Amino acid sequence: MPLRLKTSRTLALAALVVVTAIWGSTFLLVKNAIQQVPVMDFLAIRFLLAAVVMIALRPASVSRLTRQSLLRGAILGIALGAAYITQTYGLLTASATVSGFITGTFVVLTPLVSWVLLRQKINRNTFLAVVLASFGLALLGLHGWSIGIGELLTLVCALFVAIHVVGLGAWASQHEIYGFALVQIATVALISLVAASPDGIKVTSDFRFWVTIIITAVFATAFAFIVQTWAQSLMPPTHAAVVMTMEPVFAGIFGIALGGERPTLQIFAGILCVLVAMYFIQFMRTPRLAKS
Repeated sequence: MPLRLKTSRTLALAALVVVTAIWGSTFLLVKNAIQQVPVMDFLAIRFLLAAVVMIALRPASVSRLTRQSLLRGAILGIALGAAYITQTYGLLTASATVSGFITGTFVVLTPLVSWVLLRQKINRNTFLAVVLASFGLALLGLHGWSIGIGELLTLVCALFVAIHVVGLGAWASQHEIYGFALVQIATVALISLVAASPDGIKVTSDFRFWVTIIITAVFATAFAFIVQTWAQSLMPPTHAAVVMTMEPVFAGIFGIALGGERPTLQIFAGILCVLVAMYFIQFMRTPRLAKS
């Protein structure tokens, strides 16, 4: 790829939109897959296959990894693994549409995480956006007068996604993109394998399950995280986060169009509140996060 394309923010934004569409489409696929095999078994197979594919395509990338790349990649991989574990367990009870939109609140949580980790102050706009997003979450996740465990787990997922986005924004430009993405994916694979191993890895012969594995491993994991790591090396985390809000939008579209989920007025109201909060906080406050 020519250098001007490798460093093009416009191309990075377009590629990241494609990635969000892939991620958004997988909520329904993953929800169906984990009805057939345990959550950790599914994640272990998905991330192990993704890591194997990446190593097979560029085996030399492993030898070029530095100690710092390994350490930082492992740290981000732990955050990423925690995000996927909580999100996937949340999908056992939360709908694909609701899971997608709650995950998307990482955009609101990102400034809070950057304040804790990078000592950036929270202004009034941030506070108002958090309040609005919280109200949207209540509309999306409340069942009667209580919030389900699936919604709570997905909210924890959003926090870990925010940590991952902030860390990736701070470190991605300092490391070789492919290898750095590989370390993160391999770390998630290792965590998942360790968690799933005591009971053995269970699989199914269902053709649709393996189609889901291939889609999520190759496209939604290997390809997607290479693109995200590259894109975040060219833009501030806040700019990347704006683009990534398209993930819950795509999740909602696929959930309603293909998943048979009922588009109620409450869901639409919750979606509107979350999206307004996301875009409000990003367009009103978009400074570049400090690099460490």
